[in-house]
Amino acid sequence: MIRKKLLLLLFVLSLIGCTKDSTPSTKAPNLKTTGASASDLLSDDYYTSLHLEIAYVEGYKPSDQALSILSNFFQKRIYKPDGITMEMHSVASSGKSPFSIEEIADIEKKQRTKYNSGDEIVVWIYFADGKDEKDDNEKRTLGSAFRNTSIVIYEKSIKDFSNQIGAPPKEILEATTLEHEFCHLFGLVDLGAPLLSNHQDPENEHHCATAGCLMNAELEFGSGIADVINDSSVPDLKQACINDLRAAGGK
Repeated sequence: MIRKKLLLLLFVLSLIGCTKDSTPSTKAPNLKTTGASASDLLSDDYYTSLHLEIAYVEGYKPSDQALSILSNFFQKRIYKPDGITMEMHSVASSGKSPFSIEEIADIEKKQRTKYNSGDEIVVWIYFADGKDEKDDNEKRTLGSAFRNTSIVIYEKSIKDFSNQIGAPPKEILEATTLEHEFCHLFGLVDLGAPLLSNHQDPENEHHCATAGCLMNAELEFGSGIADVINDSSVPDLKQACINDLRAAGGK
C-alpha cells in the first residue's frame, strides 16, 4: 500500500487518461494514489455528484456537527451541481490496533461497498477504534488520505486528544481532520494540484508552510494543533493553497 508520501512522478502517471467509469462493479478508478482524482473531486467536468460512504466502529461514530461543517466546506470549495450525499454504517472492530496503513487498506477491501458509478464519484471514510502504528509521545496521527478516494480517521486518537486540558472540542478536531485529509485528496500540497508558489513545508512533505493554514502538518499529526485551532473553529485554507485548489478545478 502506497501512502501519500510518494514521488510526484507516480501521481502524474496516475492522472493520465480519463478516470470516469460507468460500470458500478469496477473498483480500479478508486484504487489509485492519493491526489490522482483531484480534478475529478473538485470539478464537475466528469463527476457531477459526490457520495461519501462512512464506516465507523461502534462507539466511534463521527459527530453530526463535524459532518455538517464538512458539508459546508464542500459547498465552498468544490463543484458538484447534482449534489453531495452521505451514508453511514457501523462495522465490527478489526481488533488490529495500532494500525498499519496496509491493515486499513485491508479493512477497506472487506468493508467498502460503494465505488464510482456514472456521474457520481465516491469517497470511503473509515473511523477507526485505534491509532496509527507510527504514533509516539511527540506525534499522534489523527487521519490519513491513503488512496485517491480513501481516508482513515483515527477516531480513538481524536477522542483521547480532545480530553486533554486545553484541547479543541472533539467535533472541531473531527471536522479539521476531515477537511485536511480531503485537501490531500484534492491534490494539496503538491499531490496532483499545481503548486503555483513555493509554500510547501520543507520539513513536512505535502503540507503547507503558511502559518495558520488548514494544510499545516500540525493538523494531521496532533503536535501543536491547539496553536493552530485557537478559537474553537476549523482553520481556513490560506491563499496559496486556495490558488492551487482553484488551478486543479475547485472554487
